[in-house]
Amino acid sequence: MHLNMLKCKIHRATVTHAELNYEGSIAIDGNLLDAAGIREYEQIHAWNISNGERFVTYALRAEEGSGIISVNGSAARRVSTGDLVIIAAFVGLSEAELAKYQPDLVYVDANNIITHTNHSIPKQAA
Repeated sequence: MHLNMLKCKIHRATVTHAELNYEGSIAIDGNLLDAAGIREYEQIHAWNISNGERFVTYALRAEEGSGIISVNGSAARRVSTGDLVIIAAFVGLSEAELAKYQPDLVYVDANNIITHTNHSIPKQAA
């Protein structure tokens, strides 16, 4: 049996562009892609914290250090510049692979610069 697990996420990134007439995807600062382990053209999920919209697309590599999070094509209708989004990718793992598994979690500031990384999400308090 394979389980679909969180591979990685970029948490609370700020949308810098919403380009309706550009070929669909999300262009993401290459430093963020590398830190999260997301490959160019990999399927990603995006969850808009600001308005609750969710969509699936693929990643494009933007210039390293640019801070770019550009939501393109039809997905641009689901965001506005300045919105906060979570970008995530998933991976199918076997039961045996789960024993050593940890997701890559990347946290950014308002300029989409990495503040820290982690491999687990803190437990939610009651």
